[in-house]
Amino acid sequence: MASITMTKLGKIYPDGTRAVGDVDLEIVDGEFLVLVGPSGCGKSTILRMIAGLEEISEGEMYIGETLVNDVQPKDRDIAMVFQNYALYPHMTVYDNMAFGLKLRKMDKADIDRRVKEAAAVLEITEFLDRKPKALSGGQRQRVAMGRAIVREPKAFLMDEPLSNLDAKLRVQMRTELSELHHRLKTTTVYVTHDQIEAMTLGHRVAVLKPVTAARPDNLSQVASPGELYSNPVNMFVAGFIGSPAMNMVNATLEQDATGLYAKFAGLRLLVDQVAIDRHPGLVERLGEQLVLGIRPGNFEAEAITGPAPDRTITATVTVAEMLGYETFVHFELEQPPVVTPDIEELLADTGADVSSLGDTTKFTARVTSDVPVSLGQELTVTVDTTKLHFFDPATGLRVGTAV
Repeated sequence: MASITMTKLGKIYPDGTRAVGDVDLEIVDGEFLVLVGPSGCGKSTILRMIAGLEEISEGEMYIGETLVNDVQPKDRDIAMVFQNYALYPHMTVYDNMAFGLKLRKMDKADIDRRVKEAAAVLEITEFLDRKPKALSGGQRQRVAMGRAIVREPKAFLMDEPLSNLDAKLRVQMRTELSELHHRLKTTTVYVTHDQIEAMTLGHRVAVLKPVTAARPDNLSQVASPGELYSNPVNMFVAGFIGSPAMNMVNATLEQDATGLYAKFAGLRLLVDQVAIDRHPGLVERLGEQLVLGIRPGNFEAEAITGPAPDRTITATVTVAEMLGYETFVHFELEQPPVVTPDIEELLADTGADVSSLGDTTKFTARVTSDVPVSLGQELTVTVDTTKLHFFDPATGLRVGTAV
């Protein structure tokens, strides 16, 4: 096992396109780190640079104590698992797992031991004599992982290995991956665009965004899943982490004898002291336009919570999605939508006008299904104002975060 360290890592393609910029990241020995972000954010490129499949344009990469910028992939002692399995169809499961070891001319007895041990761990011993075409998607992915495990590498690199599986099997395989890492304790870097995978698998999660001309660096925040959810450092992380996404609305702060209030769409929410303490300098922003963030899970129907003066929103339900144990309630407030620096840049690139975003802000509230909700109904929801988030619209940073 080994740590992986990146210093000012960058990737620029021959045509001048920058895919990765200014990445400083240390993955400690034995850690399970997830790279997550939207398409085009550079997560797979970073993984391929670790593997040696992409040349490093800028910065340095260390595996353990060894600088590997110019080290060939075969000499880095890492193993990759891809989303398409990449199994040899004419070989049995046993031969697929043993193939790489045979190329290294390892002793037959040692190969047999490693293959059978890995098969036992992955619960595929009974399939060792079968060929890939006789296996299900989940079984093939286990074989692909087994082929990596028998290598006993310093690190595992996984590039969206569950993306070809159906929803139920993905949940099962996530659990098995967590158990496997707990047994092996091998340093693992896992790439996904699925935030649920990121939040459930990672010891830490690195959130990346696409490189732009204004922001040539693409590493937004690296933290534990809980920290990303509760204390996102900027609007991008806040909007990307969490499902459904965080609600964001333009708001101003005012204060009177009863406390600090966030004003928006003709409403006032009393800001709890807990939220104030989590945003140093917030009370100094009175009268300024800020972006208020409320997670869908921080709403509940007033019928459940009881009356909560200065903490409620009443609106007409535009869509109600009943999920059995909870309901996603969608509504709109007469308030111009949030326009972040990233959105402004995107609109400028496409030639669109900011006004095309409309004159209302859409909200999603996640409430208990114990309260019946229907389309067109007027519903009052209570907001947990201890968990409000505030961001600077000019920088996109969380209020209280150093620039």
